[in-house]
Formats: sequence, structure tokens, C-alpha cells
Amino acid sequence: MSAQPVRLDEATMFELFTVVSLFLVALFGTVIAYQAYRGYRRNDARSMFYLAVGLLLLTLCPFVLNVVLNTLTATDRIVTVFAENLSRLLGLVAIMYSLYGQH
Repeated sequence: MSAQPVRLDEATMFELFTVVSLFLVALFGTVIAYQAYRGYRRNDARSMFYLAVGLLLLTLCPFVLNVVLNTLTATDRIVTVFAENLSRLLGLVAIMYSLYGQH
């Protein structure tokens, strides 16, 4: 059973706030990841690269997956949730590696 798309003019205030908050998480996460990437380029610190990748997987990728899977495909909601959670898990693994890995 796939989720039905909600038209913008029919969305409740809660749905609008949810979409806006998800967008802001993706935006701020991307800005912070970009700063980490700049740190990687400036100092050649591989840990900053993994931090940047982890932040993107944790913030931007779940948002993009949600939008793509819910608007461009007819996947079940469970597939979308699984893809989002897998991205978040990989993001946390990358961040853990940036902190504790041997680089």
C-alpha cells in the first residue's frame, strides 16, 4: 500500500510544517557537510571527509529518497522508510569511522 500524495492546497498545517522541517534538516545538514568537506580539502584530513559523507547520508539523502520514492515511483511506504533508515545508519557509521577509524 503506497502513500497517496497530498496536494499543497489540501495539506494540513502539520503536513506543511513537517515538510518544511525536513527540508531545513536537509539544508542545514548539507551546509555543515560542505564545511566539513572544505576542512578536508584545506587540511587533507580524511576524518573530515568521512564526517561530510556521514552528514550527507544522515540529513540530505533521507530527504531526497523520501521525495524521489514517494513522487516518482509507486513504492510501498515500508520501502521508503527502510531506504531512509539505511541511509541514516550508513551516515552514522561514516561519522563513527571519522571519529574512531584509522586514517
